[in-house]
Amino acid sequence: MKRTAAFFLAVFTFIGSFFSGAGEKINDIFNNYAFEIDASQTGNTLGNISSNLTVWSIEGNPFADPVTPQENNIFDFVEYVELMQCTGGSPQRDLFVNPLDRSVTDDYDFSRLINNCRGIIGLGAKPYLKLGSVPVKYSRRASTDTMFGTNVYPPDDWDIYYDYIAACARALADEFGKDELLTWRFAVMTEFENEDWFKAESGDPEESFEAYCKLYDYTVQALIDEIGENVFVGAHAMAVTEGLWDEREFIKHCAQGTNYKTGMKGSRLNMITASFYDSRPGEYTDGLTPAETIAHLRKEAEKYGLNDLIYGFDEGRILCGTTAGKDSDALAARITGYTYQAGYDARMARILFENDISYFSAWSYLTDGITAGIPTVSYYVAKLASLFKNAKTVSTEKVRKGLQPGTEVEAFSAYDSENSTLRIMAYNFKNRIDYGKTADLKIKINAAQFEGRDVKVTAYVIDDSCNFFDEWIKDRETYGIDSSCFAWSPDDPSLGSPTTLADGRARDIYFNELHEKYEKCAMLKPAEETVTAGSGALEISITLNPNAVVFYEITPA
Repeated sequence: MKRTAAFFLAVFTFIGSFFSGAGEKINDIFNNYAFEIDASQTGNTLGNISSNLTVWSIEGNPFADPVTPQENNIFDFVEYVELMQCTGGSPQRDLFVNPLDRSVTDDYDFSRLINNCRGIIGLGAKPYLKLGSVPVKYSRRASTDTMFGTNVYPPDDWDIYYDYIAACARALADEFGKDELLTWRFAVMTEFENEDWFKAESGDPEESFEAYCKLYDYTVQALIDEIGENVFVGAHAMAVTEGLWDEREFIKHCAQGTNYKTGMKGSRLNMITASFYDSRPGEYTDGLTPAETIAHLRKEAEKYGLNDLIYGFDEGRILCGTTAGKDSDALAARITGYTYQAGYDARMARILFENDISYFSAWSYLTDGITAGIPTVSYYVAKLASLFKNAKTVSTEKVRKGLQPGTEVEAFSAYDSENSTLRIMAYNFKNRIDYGKTADLKIKINAAQFEGRDVKVTAYVIDDSCNFFDEWIKDRETYGIDSSCFAWSPDDPSLGSPTTLADGRARDIYFNELHEKYEKCAMLKPAEETVTAGSGALEISITLNPNAVVFYEITPA
């Protein structure tokens, strides 16, 4: 692969004239963007927005016997693995010796959960356990013939349900110790106000709200009783769109309602999260924006004095591709393989950074599973965005705006004083896969920290030069791999999954003929240059292709 001639056309000089003035071309008016960074003006300390990975369930024991990857290890930045349905909701997930024997309610078998939690810890992460899905044999009307294949009804006997969660917490504490469990995260349900996940038998919104609060209170108290008062617990709302009932009522219940289990005021809540999906590339959701979604939750929490909650997104990104497989147009990993995803993810990272949102959980980063396969552009953005952790935001102002329609060119920066490193992320996002022009960026930096020193500037450019997917699109035509070879959308890079690439012949071609080639195509090669900062002022110039992203690290040489 060849980069564009302007890949790293970076100019590092003492500050001089920014533009050529009278000699500007009309094209420059549309394509030129300029930013000024003042590293002396610092703000909030950032966290690791790439810290969470979402896993649907522990069916198939995805972590029972994991092998730590030697390269492209997502656990270099993933800190928590969210097991979305790990304690119930179907005979396959219910943790019993005999999940369908209603005559016995305490034939617990927590070995599968324990084995998977042990594997997660072995990979270097912490479990984030979504509890609350009610076992089938605990609800007389239970049915798994639902949208998510899970029992949506409350238990018939709340004390029997409490005993189940308490026994689960006790088994985990016996295996790992209470101190270890205090470093984990727990939550009650996924999208608690979504009637496809949980509701009262009547389906009435008010009764469903009360049933969820009861489910939450009994679950949380079981954790407190077995692990300790400082156990970390949260809840996951839709929030981005309207549910069966208003999720703000739950926040009020935790702050000042009567606890259904203890009879005391309120219920422990450390974190509240949301979902966020755009419909497909080029089509934003009909609901709230990511920033609005979290602001909606935060405003209500702070109204009731809950001022120290953690906020994040437990699932989401892009729901469907622009083309369909034989069964669906859904994206299995909720990301596209096109470089469009790099611009999309960088845009999302900036939104999270600027709005104090802790993380956006991902479904997948590699082509062939959780720990195997070729890195996607989403992987590279997540890995580099995670390096902003512990850095403080610095003033980044757009002083010149291009005029390209349908284009968002932005930059974000932060300074890590512990490592004396200024980090910059910039992107040229087009909200369509097949549209856009290049963008010329000039970044003017004032960093007194580097005055009179030699500094090393490292640039990581994420575009088609480190993406295998453009080669895959061409090879599909060569090998006759059309949309009928895919179960879900061919736009998804999860080629190792039969949910995406379902055809046996196509899978053989991918794994046996093309895999090694794509490993080379997907390599990200940083460019480095050492310059003298002089008075502490630098300029960087770069041309970004449509949807390309650049990360800069500037540090003393």
